[in-house]
Amino acid sequence: MLKGKTGVLLGAVLLLVGAAGLVVSLYLEDRPAGSLSGDDRPVSAGARDRAEIDANNSPTLARNPTRHANLAVANRIDTPRFSCALNVSFDGGDRWSQSRVAIPEGEEPKCFAPDVAFDSDGTLYMSFVTLRGTGNVPHAAWIVRSKDGGRTLSKPQKALGPLAFQVRLTPDPARPGRLYLSWLQASDVALFRFSQTGNPIRFARSDDGGATWQRSVRVSSAGRARVVAPSTAVGKDGEIYVLYLDLGQDRLDYEGGHEGLGGPPYQGRFELVLARSRDGGASWEESVVQSGLAPIERFLAFLPAFPSLAVDRRSGRIYAGFHDQRAGAADVLVWSRPREGSRWQGPTRVNDNPARDGTSQYLPKLAVAPNGRLDVVYYDRRSDPKNVMNEVSLQSSYDDGKSFTKRIGLSEERFDSRIGFGSERKLPDLGSRLGLVSDTSQARAVWTDTRTGTVVSNKQDIYGAVVTFPAGLSKPLKYVLRYGGGVLALVGIALVASAAPRSRQRTAR
Repeated sequence: MLKGKTGVLLGAVLLLVGAAGLVVSLYLEDRPAGSLSGDDRPVSAGARDRAEIDANNSPTLARNPTRHANLAVANRIDTPRFSCALNVSFDGGDRWSQSRVAIPEGEEPKCFAPDVAFDSDGTLYMSFVTLRGTGNVPHAAWIVRSKDGGRTLSKPQKALGPLAFQVRLTPDPARPGRLYLSWLQASDVALFRFSQTGNPIRFARSDDGGATWQRSVRVSSAGRARVVAPSTAVGKDGEIYVLYLDLGQDRLDYEGGHEGLGGPPYQGRFELVLARSRDGGASWEESVVQSGLAPIERFLAFLPAFPSLAVDRRSGRIYAGFHDQRAGAADVLVWSRPREGSRWQGPTRVNDNPARDGTSQYLPKLAVAPNGRLDVVYYDRRSDPKNVMNEVSLQSSYDDGKSFTKRIGLSEERFDSRIGFGSERKLPDLGSRLGLVSDTSQARAVWTDTRTGTVVSNKQDIYGAVVTFPAGLSKPLKYVLRYGGGVLALVGIALVASAAPRSRQRTAR
């Protein structure tokens, strides 16, 4: 054994090298840093044409599980007329083409509020609502399907009747042909408002690809008078989850007390609620994810911001995300719960800008990769002290939502949050959601972007970007770093322990 200062020095070096190997093996395996892959790219046709003034927003992004290069984005168009768009890609998002959506016979030419998803066998399904009258009231909800990745669509089939708002479509990932619809069923409406309270969140199931639907059931409990914005996901073993907002006593937004005009948000509080069904949607139980949420803005009750819901298909862990400004500025928050747990964990503040800096981070979209990584994309104004110009950011968690990596900026240019439907009433609408799909190596996001719009044109476009995550360490290298590092660290400790006393004795002499 080496003696004296040489032994101490060599032991310390071995200890440091071994510890570094352990740390590197653990960090690189469990928290690979993502990076932006190329520039952001437009999805919607005419995005770079300032003469084209469609207000594209509220995108849903879906990927074909049987052909990953096949992507679909559906979005609503608010102006110059209420309509919708479906764009598909067959090369991983490099090029997009718009598919024609046929309006059912007898309906006004207003396809609105679409949602899109792929079934486990690669069938694409899209839902949309047709509107009627000068008030543009929902008249019916429809389902179309495609067997060729979205190039061509089937004849629309009616799924729901009048006054179905905020319709969301969710396939069961383990049962081809089984579809779920969730929506807010109104009884009466007027300009900018629901005329009556007590409108429920409802749910329906189809086992034949939308050809027929079972009788719908109520999801939200009867005691909740003002509920909106349902989001649906399917759990590890087929259980169904619906996340929604309870607006409490918010008559300002729900009952149109603001008359469609901008101004300070409702001063009361909201609740975030999760409903679960273990019997295919026949019965439901509820849990409160979070009470006391502080609204960040006024909104039209017909077009609220959706909270986001995601499920880890490996562990069954449930994630919920939304925004809140109880801390003095709008923050993105995430909660999680084990599949069989009874208590929600969190919230965790996702955005890593300084707290209470006066800028808004809002409207998160969550997705879980097959390796358990949780990705969150959201609008971000941290670079603008005036809290107007938006960017889009993505952050990830590798520890069940307890902590998040540093943010990655996705948008190449900042864009104005004041551009959109309602801007003339100081109530501009960037849409109800963003889109996100995640796999082990990538996260792909889409969002509403106003870089080529003005407050006169209200032009909005859908843009997208990809974050790439490096592959984890190979098993041989992981074992070399981990176990080799451990051995070196132990040898270093032994050298220091055996040599240090003699060194001290010689110094004392």
